[in-house]
Parts: sequence; C-alpha cells; structure tokens
Amino acid sequence: MNNLFLDFNTTQLILIGLIFIWTGFVRSGLGFGGAALGLPLMLFIYDQPIFWLPVIGLHLLFFSALTLRTRLHDVDWSYLKKSSLFIVPPALIGVFGLITLPNQWLVIFIYSATLFYALVWVFNIVIHSNQEWSDRLLLLFGGYVAGMSLTGAPLMVAVFMRNVTFERLRNTLFVLWFVLVGIKMSTFIAFDVKLNWQFSLMLLPAAAIGHLVGLKLHDAILKNNQLFKQVVGGMLIVISGLGLWSVLL
Repeated sequence: MNNLFLDFNTTQLILIGLIFIWTGFVRSGLGFGGAALGLPLMLFIYDQPIFWLPVIGLHLLFFSALTLRTRLHDVDWSYLKKSSLFIVPPALIGVFGLITLPNQWLVIFIYSATLFYALVWVFNIVIHSNQEWSDRLLLLFGGYVAGMSLTGAPLMVAVFMRNVTFERLRNTLFVLWFVLVGIKMSTFIAFDVKLNWQFSLMLLPAAAIGHLVGLKLHDAILKNNQLFKQVVGGMLIVISGLGLWSVLL
C-alpha cells in the first residue's frame, strides 16, 4: 500500500472525506478534539495510526496558523510557557512510543483513550483540577497521550480552563496544538516517517468545510456543550467498543 490513495475504493474515499469534515468541525467548533473524535473512525478504514497522524497533523498546523494569524494578541503566553514545561517532555516520549511500539498496541491505546473520554462525556463527569499537583499530573499525562496519538486534549483542557480566561482559551489551545504537532512532525521527518502530504492536501477542502462550519457554530456549541458531548460520547462508545472488539478478538 504505497500508492497515494492506499488502494482505497470510492466508498472509502467518500467516508474519509466525511470524517475529515467532521474533524475540521470539531476542531474549530470546540477548539480541541478533532483528532480524538476523528482518529477512531479513520482506524476503521485503515488501522495504521502512523499513516493518519501525519495527515491530521498537517491539517492542524494549517488551520491553527490560519485561525491564529490575527489573534496572537489573545493568547495567554504566560500560562502557555509555564504549562509547556510539563507538557512537552512527556509529549516527546509519547512520539517515540508512536514510532517504536507495535501497531496493535497503538490501536488499543487509541480506542481505550477514546472510550474513556466517551464515558466521561456521556455520564457528564467533569475532569477538573483544584490543586497545582493535580494540574501538573493532568498536563504530564495529557502531553504523553498527545504525543502518542494527538488525543490528549481533553485532559489538558481541564487544566487550561481553570487557568486561562474564557476569551483567550481557544486561541491559547490552538498555539499549544501547533507546538505539539510541530514537535511530532519534526520527529517524523527525523525518523523518515512518511508524511503523506499529498493525501493530506487532497483532504484539505473537506477539512476546510468542517472548519468554517465549526467557526460559525462555535458559540452555539459552547451554549449546548453538555448535550453535544453526550450525543458524541454515545457514538464514540459504540465506535470504540467495536474497535476494541475487532482488535482483541
């Protein structure tokens, strides 16, 4: 499977396009979670995280830069620098795990993390932190998960929501995602991992559609945040359950 389209048939390509519309929508609508809510779907079509993550990463770099080009003044740089000390080192460890661990382990890890988030959302369990030590623990683990699979956002968001004002939250998170993905992509290049940039470029219009819709509906999503997460969480429980079933059996 070294061809540009990886021998995907027409139906699969249509489904991939719809998934990337969805990831773009979630990323700009919530400010996080595009990879966490899209990657499990992608793995049903082709179960190689190392193929999808560079594609997602290139999109995230593009749309983060696009969103931030006139909003860098609305970023909490002080807290971003402080939190990066606990996020970046474990993220680097996670990236090396992504490159070296067996593919089956990665797939199980991704589906398990997604199932955890889905249960949290469905049962409206709030991940929060009231102590500095728990903040650091969530940032450390979130950084590792982000390095491994780009799905650590919900853990880190729980900390950022308490320490960054609402007006600056989304833009600050976009800078964080840009930095983390930049580290991941640089590591991929250093270890000769294929970036699949042609495939990523082909899917850019689909992601752009979702991105624009998400920007327009951002405020509406936040006003109905609990309902949105419960509905999506229910879907993810089914998807992650089926994914784990197929891998483990």
